[in-house]
Amino acid sequence: MIRLEQILTPGRSLVNVPGGSKKRVLEQIAHLIARELPGLDAQDIFESLIAREKLGSTGFGNGIAIPHCRLPGCDSPISAVLRLDAPVDFDAIDGAPVDLLFVLLVPPAATDEHLELLRQIASMLDRSDVRERLRRAPDNEALYAVVVDVQNSR
Repeated sequence: MIRLEQILTPGRSLVNVPGGSKKRVLEQIAHLIARELPGLDAQDIFESLIAREKLGSTGFGNGIAIPHCRLPGCDSPISAVLRLDAPVDFDAIDGAPVDLLFVLLVPPAATDEHLELLRQIASMLDRSDVRERLRRAPDNEALYAVVVDVQNSR
């Protein structure tokens, strides 16, 4: 079974990302991932994330969103975690603005694996102590370390 820390890297764990709007945040995510994985195109990532949001917001509640999509050209799941410098409206189910985002990109054919990764992310972020630790992480490395630590303590 694939685990979250296998698809997340310190380079895709960022604190104090400028927010602004949902669209702007999704653009930043797309550029971040494309910068780290040159085989993927930022515009394709952005359009796939926007298309998924049009089906229904990925705002999860408690200031969290889990933007995710199937991405042509993506060979294996990819994750990123971002903490925004200021919360943005994400049309979340509880109406709360979002400051923590966990991103999941999967190959077009991914099925059970995709759902298992979403389940891992959701169950981790369901815990208020974990959300608090993510919000208090002073830098990118610390943010990544929280995710790895929480995954390893399961």
